[in-house]
Amino acid sequence: MKKRDYYEVLGVPRDADEAQIKKAYRQQAIQYHPDKNPTNKGAEEKFKEAAEAYSILSDPEKRRNYDRFGRRGVGGTGFSGFDPEIFSDFGDVLGDLFGLGDLFGGSSRRGTQPRRGADLRCDVEITLEEAAQGVEREIRIPRLETCSTCRGTGASDPTAQSVCDLCSGRGTLTLQQGFFSFTRTCDRCRGSGRIIRNPCAECEGAGRIRREKTLRVRIPAGMEEGSQLRVSGEGEGGSRGGPAGSLYVVVHIPEHEFFKRDGRDLYCELPITFSRAYLGGEVKVKTLGGSHKVKISAGTQSGDAVRLKGKGLPTPGSSGRGDQVVVLRVVTPSGGKQGKKMDELFRQLAELEGEEPSLESRDLIDRVKDFFA
Repeated sequence: MKKRDYYEVLGVPRDADEAQIKKAYRQQAIQYHPDKNPTNKGAEEKFKEAAEAYSILSDPEKRRNYDRFGRRGVGGTGFSGFDPEIFSDFGDVLGDLFGLGDLFGGSSRRGTQPRRGADLRCDVEITLEEAAQGVEREIRIPRLETCSTCRGTGASDPTAQSVCDLCSGRGTLTLQQGFFSFTRTCDRCRGSGRIIRNPCAECEGAGRIRREKTLRVRIPAGMEEGSQLRVSGEGEGGSRGGPAGSLYVVVHIPEHEFFKRDGRDLYCELPITFSRAYLGGEVKVKTLGGSHKVKISAGTQSGDAVRLKGKGLPTPGSSGRGDQVVVLRVVTPSGGKQGKKMDELFRQLAELEGEEPSLESRDLIDRVKDFFA
């Protein structure tokens, strides 16, 4: 009988991620589990078929080989008979469903092995100016650290602990139930596989202590909103002597009152007077590094932009910088609020322009320039 494609067995697309594959297997494991279908031989076969598919697709290397070469890439045509040892990797998938811990027996000692500490997250707020230059921040992290007194063992000294006599150090107890073997966490040692007769006075046998640590973190120039920095080994300490997790520093940059950011480029608006827009000249504009003179061309229209090369934000790990784009906004004086002299000047200008002025006329342009001068 021809074997079905593993993706077809689980009912997932070929680009399915790990979570989709695991969810699909859970659903089929519940539906076809032999304990729920004791008289249905077909359900047992489907259960084994789903488990076989999961064993391949949940392993990145096996999945790559299967995608490239089919069943030949994963050692043939699948399981040759029903071997309970094959299912030892599926305890995390099925154990929670039946409340029995690891399924199908096996020699798993996950409860007794060192475990990596949890990763931690810290949010840090910096200004746009600090993002342009880079900055250091001092942060305080409450976390669980490996006890320095007992080095994570939880015992006052090496002789104060012994192998659990109930589970023989495995951390789990095995229960035989007909066709299957089930395992659950040992009640006596609570999965550690060890009995501590004299706990460490510093951590009271836990192996870890909650403390607050102060760190100085360097935030490099050019970071964006939501960027993350990973500081290895600064998360929580591992249990049973396992390595510490990592600290992730998430950077937040509030909106700036003057600049708008677009990647490495900065945008800002600069108001200029009616006369400056017409005559041209130089004006000062704010940059992240101070003020900078901008040349305004004669006849500038509201909305025209001037690009300042290299006045934007740096690219992390590079010498390149973005630009600053200055959008010019012509400000028209409010009628009657600038005094009689201003009103009179604009009346003279209106007479000079005529009813239908032609801005293409060089004669008119020269006359208006002379008027403002």
